[in-house]
Amino acid sequence: MNRILINLDAIYQNLETIGSWMEDHGANWTVVTKVLCGHQDTLKALQYMGVRSMGDSRLENIRAIERIHPEFESWYLRVPDLTSVSDVIRHADVSLNSEIGVIEALNDEARKKDRMHGVVIMIELGDLREGILPGSLINFYKHVFHLSNIEVKGIGANLGCMAGVVPTVDQFMQLVLYKELLELKFEHPLHLVSAGSSAVLPLVLDKQLPKAINHFRIGESIFLGTDLINGGILPGLRGDAIVLEAEIAEIKKKGLVPLAETTSIAPFISEVSEERIPGQRGFRALISIGHLDTEISGLTPINPQYSIAGASSDITVVNIGDERDGLKVGDTIQFRPNYAAFVRLMNGKYIEKTVLPDVDRFRKNWRADSFEVAPVFEQAAQ
Repeated sequence: MNRILINLDAIYQNLETIGSWMEDHGANWTVVTKVLCGHQDTLKALQYMGVRSMGDSRLENIRAIERIHPEFESWYLRVPDLTSVSDVIRHADVSLNSEIGVIEALNDEARKKDRMHGVVIMIELGDLREGILPGSLINFYKHVFHLSNIEVKGIGANLGCMAGVVPTVDQFMQLVLYKELLELKFEHPLHLVSAGSSAVLPLVLDKQLPKAINHFRIGESIFLGTDLINGGILPGLRGDAIVLEAEIAEIKKKGLVPLAETTSIAPFISEVSEERIPGQRGFRALISIGHLDTEISGLTPINPQYSIAGASSDITVVNIGDERDGLKVGDTIQFRPNYAAFVRLMNGKYIEKTVLPDVDRFRKNWRADSFEVAPVFEQAAQ
């Protein structure tokens, strides 16, 4: 059996630890659930843990959360397209936006449904993802500020999400200055500067981030503990919340270097870092997970003596070493996935997802304390 093991105790420790960092910084935060792909048991566990503000980039996933927890505060984290406007108003309290025409369409739909919708105006600061150019900010804000059923909650940015730009204090100070400029010009408060992400947490720990950055959207570090800037795991977080367990379908001693000439006919590139000598032999295990299931390059064997030799669409070959290490067919090898591997595994229909402990037992044994990822705003009228 191939399965993802989701350790709820480790996730809670990460939630609680990051929550203490947010409290020290004086910030609100929203748990980003994109990587869960609507997985019901894990979403239920997050509700039991006290998460009341969740964000996702798929409306289907937001609907999955609604079925579990109708009163949660919902953030739609992908800039809306025009065809999704009706569903965004129906299911999301807040959305991130960068197009005047889309916000006007959101306003029209919100007026039809007799509800207010919150927006955060996204500003491009160097990651070359969503966001308006800073020079057009005043004109943009002037267009959307007085819309009848839109409340501009604040401004925001994404850094480190696509181009790999390492966030800097100067970029965040620039964002704070934009907030102050808008408030002075329009004499209207902007409550949020939403620019925090897992990539920003090292700046929070080093107390370098301006206090005016007061809202964070955190996902990866909750589930993987990742330090996206320095590598490894952030202090106080656990990196064992998510484990891939893959069953061995074959294990044999074989050559480690192909005997014949290799060409480019293989559909997937194998990245092997170890130097191998022609004729060298060792034990190889085949597991029934391949590129169809996940990002193979994002898997790291928990046993440091093992390494991935390559993969096809359906199988992956793992070099075990000179000995078989007591392994046999039917045993499993465990891996830690990175974010890309994890999200594809969760989205795949071929991999079982198992929460530990069982979510019903987790609820029975759960003792809620004062910890809570609270709503950032009052709930919008349903």
